[in-house]
Amino acid sequence: QVHLVETGGGLVQAGGSLTLSCQASGRTGDIIVMGWFRQAPGKEREFVASISKTGFLKSYADSVADRSTISRDNAKDTLYLQLNIMKPEDTAVYYCAASLLVSRPTPSQKDYDYWGQGTQVTVSS
Repeated sequence: QVHLVETGGGLVQAGGSLTLSCQASGRTGDIIVMGWFRQAPGKEREFVASISKTGFLKSYADSVADRSTISRDNAKDTLYLQLNIMKPEDTAVYYCAASLLVSRPTPSQKDYDYWGQGTQVTVSS
């Protein structure tokens, strides 16, 4: 089992920045790919970013590609997402996810085995 806990959410003004963290525990050595997803009110959960085990490979959604950075510290079992130049449409619950099977970053939710409970991010205009 892998347990994921997201932190760092909150209220931020448009144009501001925020860094989310995801602390993993349990079978962390088995985690390969990790990712961030988000779900806005009334919308389906969507892919934000994904990163390989070494951190060398990264994948981003077009909506955040030019203003976000995903990273991980395997020694601390922690995943990060930095969001810059934030917009009201970034308002959502952000979820951390972990895959024990896939070897490359993936936007597909079905590829992830474990999910966190989410952290709320609200961007005011």
